[in-house]
Amino acid sequence: MQRKLIIVIVLAGVLSSCSPRDFLTRRLAADLIAASNTFRSPQQFQFDVGVIANDEYTSQPYLTLQHRGWISGSKVACPPSFSLAPCWNVTLTPSGVDTLQTLVAPSGTEKQSFIIPAARREMVSITGIAKQGDLADVEFTWKWVPLNEVGATVYGSDLRYRSNARFRCYDDGWRLVDRVSPVVSLDQELKNAETLR
Repeated sequence: MQRKLIIVIVLAGVLSSCSPRDFLTRRLAADLIAASNTFRSPQQFQFDVGVIANDEYTSQPYLTLQHRGWISGSKVACPPSFSLAPCWNVTLTPSGVDTLQTLVAPSGTEKQSFIIPAARREMVSITGIAKQGDLADVEFTWKWVPLNEVGATVYGSDLRYRSNARFRCYDDGWRLVDRVSPVVSLDQELKNAETLR
């Protein structure tokens, strides 16, 4: 009986010294990435009304807003600060005003530039973990999840992106490291994500 008690005590001591963060599993990596402030920060969509350059007016987000009937534009003379002609005077349509009314603070309706939280990231899967000593590189896929009608229009949820994150094993377990390399942060990795088809 005393022998069984000693075995139970020894096993309890050994098992209690292991924490779930001691082993970098795909699930732990996904949880740590998804919980990071960088990954959780919403994607802000900014667009301007008033006079804008042609390259901005013909960019994909503006074309999408035009297609939805939320903005319209008319050619105007370019101000001296713009280098390339033509320029466009962009205005919100009545439909655009209705759509943005709930997304913009009442104090911001007279502005020429709007910033709207449009989408958030969602982890799709961990596609690989490469460990070397106390460091690990984790490759993962993610997608945008729209927060509102503007987000659904500009950030389609059908695209997937591939990014990398760096982990380091400390005395209390694995932690997500803010910088993937001395030069590239997780934020830069997410911004430079490879689009998957």
